[in-house]
Amino acid sequence: MKLLVTGGLGFIGSSFIHYWFRNHPNDSIINLDKVTYAANFKNVGEIKGRYDYSFVKGDICNAALVSRLVMDVDAVINFAAETHVDNSIKNPSAFIRSNVVGVYRILNAVKKNETRFHHVSTDEVYGSLGLNSDKKFTEESRYDPRNPYAATKAAADHLVKAYYNTYKLPVTISNCSNNYGPRQHVEKLIPKTIINAIKNKPIPVYGNGMQVRNWIYVEDHCSALEKILGRGEYGETYLVSADGEKRNIDVVRSLLKLLNKNDALIQFVKDRPGHDKRYALNSSKIKNDLRWKPRFTFDKGLKLTIKHYKRTLKR
Repeated sequence: MKLLVTGGLGFIGSSFIHYWFRNHPNDSIINLDKVTYAANFKNVGEIKGRYDYSFVKGDICNAALVSRLVMDVDAVINFAAETHVDNSIKNPSAFIRSNVVGVYRILNAVKKNETRFHHVSTDEVYGSLGLNSDKKFTEESRYDPRNPYAATKAAADHLVKAYYNTYKLPVTISNCSNNYGPRQHVEKLIPKTIINAIKNKPIPVYGNGMQVRNWIYVEDHCSALEKILGRGEYGETYLVSADGEKRNIDVVRSLLKLLNKNDALIQFVKDRPGHDKRYALNSSKIKNDLRWKPRFTFDKGLKLTIKHYKRTLKR
């Protein structure tokens, strides 16, 4: 196959490209990326010289460009998005443009060519769960986004579903829990904690750190996307999770322990406005229907992630 990967210089997009080439060496990939602050050419440095890989600098909001690229591929996988919640609170407009208008442009191009399309989304579209609850979101859960980032991702999900219902396009959606692993931008909790700890700098933790997140190692997310692209039913949504529920403060303390650092580096800071308390996904649908399962334990993933950032800091 020939794939168009949007946002392939980012964390998850670049991880997917590496994963796909390892497991599908006869396929080719076009990487379309706007090259924002979160993009990094080093993320694809090992593959940029491949004859079956090409990079296009461009915006998914550019209808003519997207239409031209979609005409030449068998499938589109959309990772392109503004993702940092803090930034969405400060400036929602960039998120509306990329996360909503950009997906609209892709859908129109897909509609013209009836191209296979997979949209990568987030668990944040479902809102927040109680800290003491054992409830988990399912594919049938009501959308309840609580910050501008989540709202724009929810809007994009609804557009994809509407285009399926109206035009019967070959589309699927996945909503994934919090990813971590190599190549993640340093604004995120795990890489920021690792880098600050290595440098003996304060590690900021929002509020009391009791917020619970569902963590998944990025390669497990990529293998789930592989299953959905190959066997997913058109029009369906699949929740992707490794069932690794952890409090933020416990994640930070686990990293400090692995790095032989003291908890004194932890610095509690003012909580984020509208900070969701807990996310949890029930991923039984993808496990049962598509025979997917995660391979990496949380501790194994953390060790691999630490190894990556140690190596990066030495360069």
